[in-house]
Amino acid sequence: MALSAHFLTSAATLAQCPADDEPEVAFVGRSNAGKSSALNRLAGARRLARVSKTPGRTRLINFFAVAGGGRLVDLPGYGYANASKDSRQRWSKAIDDYLSHRASLAAVVLIMDARRPFQPFDEQLLDWAQAAGKPLVILLNKCDKLRHGARLTAERAVAARVAALEDAVAVPFSAVTGLGADAATAQIAAFLATGDAETEA
Repeated sequence: MALSAHFLTSAATLAQCPADDEPEVAFVGRSNAGKSSALNRLAGARRLARVSKTPGRTRLINFFAVAGGGRLVDLPGYGYANASKDSRQRWSKAIDDYLSHRASLAAVVLIMDARRPFQPFDEQLLDWAQAAGKPLVILLNKCDKLRHGARLTAERAVAARVAALEDAVAVPFSAVTGLGADAATAQIAAFLATGDAETEA
């Protein structure tokens, strides 16, 4: 199962975003967490979102229209990027403005590297989602890079952390193998269909 989507437009600022009139699910994560690869896997398209080995290549807010209604939104990655300080500050403002003021934002998908979960930005996003009352889907990406025992340890740690949150669910995930793709797709499709679906533990 995959979401069928196509590129719609890009925006550098909130004012350049499309009309705020359809439910949107935003993808966020640290640079190099595999955000664009995860989006491509869920959309069933290898080149929907640009993927690069260089962290920080997503520098605009990218919108993808989903067949049947709604949009997927790829936000610039937080953290390292081979760009000037001024450029990184502009991206940060664009992300903050989108998350804070986009009325059609139905849910947030946080991509974390399973080998390094709960980095400072991840914790900030968790706090923001709780304060804003936004449903959150955590994709524990790159599980394929962990040995079985290490993967189980990471999954348990994340599950324990998420259990204390409201409207949050964690999904072990691999953009490479497709692990967790069906579960994540079902969650996202529900948000797009209703604009405010409840996450399932």
